[in-house]
Amino acid sequence: MPQHIGIAACSAEGAALCYRTICVEGARLLGAHAHPEVSMHTPSLAGYMQLIYRGDWDGVAGMMLASAAKLKAMGCDFVICPDNTLHQALPFVEPRSPLPWLNIAQVVAAEAAARGYRRVGLTGTRWLMEGPVYAKDLLRPDAAEREEINRIIMDELVYG
Repeated sequence: MPQHIGIAACSAEGAALCYRTICVEGARLLGAHAHPEVSMHTPSLAGYMQLIYRGDWDGVAGMMLASAAKLKAMGCDFVICPDNTLHQALPFVEPRSPLPWLNIAQVVAAEAAARGYRRVGLTGTRWLMEGPVYAKDLLRPDAAEREEINRIIMDELVYG
């Protein structure tokens, strides 16, 4: 029996893609029309962004922990956060969480190693590209490119 997956959502776009991927891959792995049970909690992106703009990663962790508590109450076995940037708060989350979290950076690193990749590039929000979530030896865009990528993500992609 597949585990009940909890999605601690940040942006609607990321959460929707995560949910859809679980359902599509579930059918591929489990059989036609089959996928694990999935529950999602989605606080307002504005709440997260107020904290991120202030650099308050403990506050971000508090929001993530609130999602984990709600997902546990729904019967979830573990939590996925489909937002790379929020993973910067995981060190504050994991010791206090009522559920285990899938660490996206660890999964990406393991997949890159399994595929034999030697040079991996990173793109994302400026907080992700400048933060500690991924190894420092990854290739990153220069400062001007990071700002433009961040603008595209925050001003366009999160709005669909």
